[in-house]
Amino acid sequence: MKATRTDFSTGPVWKSILAQAVPLTIAQMVSLLYNVIDRVYLGHMGDGSSMALTGVGLTFPVVTLLMAFAVLFGNGGIPLFAMACGAGDEQKAGRIMGNSFALILVSAVFLTLIGYVFSRPILFAFGASEESFVYARRYLNIYLIGTVFMMITTGMNGYINAQGFARTGMKSVIIGSIANIILDPILIFALKMGVAGAALATVISQMLSAAWVMRFLTGNQAAVRLKREMIGIRRSDTIEIIKLGMSNFIMQSTNGLVQIVCNSTLQIYGGDLYIGIMTVANSIREVFFLPVTGISAGSQPVISYNYGAKRNDRVKDGINFNTLIGMAYTAAAWILVLLFPGVWIGIFTRNAQLIETGIEALRIYFFGFVFMAFQFAGQSAFQALGDAKHAIFFSLLRKVIIVVPLTILLPAAGFGVKGVFMAEPISNIIGGTASYVTMRLTAYRKL
Repeated sequence: MKATRTDFSTGPVWKSILAQAVPLTIAQMVSLLYNVIDRVYLGHMGDGSSMALTGVGLTFPVVTLLMAFAVLFGNGGIPLFAMACGAGDEQKAGRIMGNSFALILVSAVFLTLIGYVFSRPILFAFGASEESFVYARRYLNIYLIGTVFMMITTGMNGYINAQGFARTGMKSVIIGSIANIILDPILIFALKMGVAGAALATVISQMLSAAWVMRFLTGNQAAVRLKREMIGIRRSDTIEIIKLGMSNFIMQSTNGLVQIVCNSTLQIYGGDLYIGIMTVANSIREVFFLPVTGISAGSQPVISYNYGAKRNDRVKDGINFNTLIGMAYTAAAWILVLLFPGVWIGIFTRNAQLIETGIEALRIYFFGFVFMAFQFAGQSAFQALGDAKHAIFFSLLRKVIIVVPLTILLPAAGFGVKGVFMAEPISNIIGGTASYVTMRLTAYRKL
């Protein structure tokens, strides 16, 4: 089938953003099913389901760190790629894409080896107990096989979207996710593989998605093709890619850091039960994040393209639309969590104790969720305009400077496990406000 392409230079900006954002959101939603469906099935596995859920939760920081390198080398090149396309320089655009691909391949091999060699000390450092480690290692040892496929899908799919083929980019992850949904019950229950089956289903699914991405980027339908002669690591391009990708890398890797600190602190103050609750809370947050991240990701190539074409009026329209729709959605999502916390937790587990204890924790964790719209609007604008300095700073501010210290200090100050869940909303309010206000006073005003 012929791929449909969106022209970023004509028509209302909000239509261009939605044309990108809707398929991206659907793609991310389906992509999230890779891990969320695993957790849903494992949470309803029967005896040991709570510990299996905890074990998989302990692997989150590892998975997050692997994804962080994928977005560092993938997303870091996409604004540069889109600007080059907007300026009509397809040679430069192809060179940047080839450089990103080479960096992804090299880092995937290195990270896989590190994961296998140091899996035991890593998982115990991340909060594992002897009982939960068994499940965590079983899942991680198989998941690591698919590292290269996950990184290709995560890092290179954005180059399809940046060329205006958002629907094709959506299919990249839908193919793999449908396979994952089909394979999970077969491998987990029918073949009685449990946690190992969930990991194997994910690896096979990621392999299918990666094959689709590569087939399109190297085929004739792509506006800018990934050619063999363009694949290689070049110093100047790599530096620029890393500069712009660093903000997303920090956001992803600091998510992993926060998960590590949360799990370790919860193990001290609450034990495996609360690590399971945090696993569920993170899963629910990921689901509700999707439309916000979809809008942000959809707006970036549109804003970058028009910035490269010197259409500042369209750039400002894009930023404004990104902000307003993000605020409306996050406010609605916050209300839904406050009103029906037990319903959302019940999707992931039948454990009565986990549900009862988790309701209050979830309400605390989601407080001030609307401020995430400001964080994403500011962050995506900085990155789309090539302002690496501010993008990196505000990535560090929310997670490293605010969340991590609060996660350690609040429980010690007498809040116990509640303190761990309080750190996230406090950081949302402070970090989101600071990011957006700074963006309006600096990058937006210059336009």
